[in-house]
Amino acid sequence: MSKIFKNQLFIPIAALLLLVLFNLIVDPAFFALSKGVYDGDSILTGNLISIIDNGSELAILAIGMTLVTAASGGQDISVGATMTLAGSVIVKVLRGSETSPVTLHQSIIVAFLVGCLVAILCGAFNGALVAFFKIQPMVATLILFTAGRSIASWVNNNQNIIIKDEKFKYFGYYLPKIPIPTPFIIAIICIIIMALLLKFTTLGLYTQAVGINENSSRLNGINPTLMKFVSFIILGVCVAVAGLIKASRQEGTISYGGFAKYIEMDAILAVALGGNPLGGGKFNMAASIIGAYVIQFLTITLYARGVNPEALPAYKAVVVIILVVISAPTVRDKISSLTKKLRVPKKEVC
Repeated sequence: MSKIFKNQLFIPIAALLLLVLFNLIVDPAFFALSKGVYDGDSILTGNLISIIDNGSELAILAIGMTLVTAASGGQDISVGATMTLAGSVIVKVLRGSETSPVTLHQSIIVAFLVGCLVAILCGAFNGALVAFFKIQPMVATLILFTAGRSIASWVNNNQNIIIKDEKFKYFGYYLPKIPIPTPFIIAIICIIIMALLLKFTTLGLYTQAVGINENSSRLNGINPTLMKFVSFIILGVCVAVAGLIKASRQEGTISYGGFAKYIEMDAILAVALGGNPLGGGKFNMAASIIGAYVIQFLTITLYARGVNPEALPAYKAVVVIILVVISAPTVRDKISSLTKKLRVPKKEVC
């Protein structure tokens, strides 16, 4: 029991199992899958599909947020604003000077690369403040958190843009002949790429070393400043991908005040739900990704129970409180000592 409890995957998997059990008891039909039609193609629909669909943006952000948290010992609260800015830039490149273009003025790949460049520059800005100027991450990212949406509005002159091209909608909905949502496929690709980076490079090892002890890592030949800066750059790429998905879902309509609203809080919660210390150091990427889908599972569950969307932050706040309490060293030590007391001693063989 002690080993199970200490495993970092325990918290997100336990939360997932609790949600599954709750829905099985309250409404077994929650897990029902059905066939639907989208643009003439057969697709899968249901609550589970909604979870993997809408949770994919958060899972992609959780990848970058985990690295930033591990390396810097803080969190980036500007990801929602940067997503809005990246999405606005992508829409601007695609629409040209038209408000409701029927055909795209640039390829989606070019638009994404431009949006990705903007998100990387935002990540580099945040990373420079944290890594070079030693500003606490939450304070450093407060600048873009405050100004990012205003800049996004300025990019498109605060216009309500609608892009009707079907190819643009592929990224937020479904690819032809594919029954599962495209965002989930994109998330799987991002997860595979990150898994390969962590396996075949020293990214994970160096990031954890810097987060655990910056001075010690420097003495061992690791550049803490570079690792922190790189973590924010990677988060910028993740933000650009999530921004493309979100802009595609809304067909280019950028609600500058509500686009990706509060998603930065969900990304931080995903990292915490994964059992990763928010003060930096050792991390488990798989746990953060599972945590992201658990958060979406909770959201869909609350929607199914008729909870007002405005009340969702309150429920998530309760989850944060529980996680903080469980993750506290004193609580973990007490539970560990309790399990040792309950352990039945082995009989001695004469």
